[in-house]
Amino acid sequence: MTTDTNSVRPADELRGEALALSYGRTRVVHEVSLHLRPGVVTALIGPNGSGKSTALRALARLHRVDAGSVHIEGAAGRRDAASLSAKEFARTVAMLSQSRPHPSGLEVRDVVAYGRHPHRGRFSGLTDADRAAIDRALALTGLTAMAHRPVDELSGGELQRVWLATALAQSTGILLLDEPTNHLDLRYQIETLDLVCDLADRGTAVGVVLHDLDHAAAVADEVVLMRGGRVHASGTPAEVLTADNLTDVYGFRIDTDVDDATGRVRVIPRGRHHERVRRSEALHV
Repeated sequence: MTTDTNSVRPADELRGEALALSYGRTRVVHEVSLHLRPGVVTALIGPNGSGKSTALRALARLHRVDAGSVHIEGAAGRRDAASLSAKEFARTVAMLSQSRPHPSGLEVRDVVAYGRHPHRGRFSGLTDADRAAIDRALALTGLTAMAHRPVDELSGGELQRVWLATALAQSTGILLLDEPTNHLDLRYQIETLDLVCDLADRGTAVGVVLHDLDHAAAVADEVVLMRGGRVHASGTPAEVLTADNLTDVYGFRIDTDVDDATGRVRVIPRGRHHERVRRSEALHV
């Protein structure tokens, strides 16, 4: 992957205020407020079923809001997200979701080109600007050499990168990512997290759902810890990723310390066999 993210335009802010969200008659998110700001990576963390992905989908207009509001603030003033057309919203907010169709019969470049749809007229072809955005998205995700490969031949991790490239090709100022490192090997996990930081450094407002707490500690400027559809704690990684907070939310002992080399919080889960490595090392003394 490359780090040229100069095409990303300055970001607006995205706010969800007092969001109440449901599946059928079951309320799953209760009075949750989120604020995504330019240049800031906000990580949503918590156990399965805590409501973090549902809240992110609501910000992307992919989940109906029962109560509360989602709006965008920026140079154009305060705009209710629900009042924007699909194209207007997609020129401002892009999302990489967990549930995506599996395209067939298309090349990688064709799929990434879908990201330019919000910028195109109804019957117009790709412009030079569109092609440049597609090339840049392919380069950012390390897919340039695969541009003409059929997507049917790709692994799950490669296809994950294709969908990330499609979101980047939208050239939005707000980017929402739901488990972006899912299915990726270690190299591309780290490169994706680096890319998230690069985008934020250039002004993108990033909201990202992560299960790996060390990944959250590595990339997030702000962390929102959710439990049972509510915000349990929010703030900097050091404020949120504490032993007390994590043990309380996840229901088993989790310790934390600070890495001397990076100054980042390090999460240490204490499962029933956490002493096993120590015993194993003792056998070789």
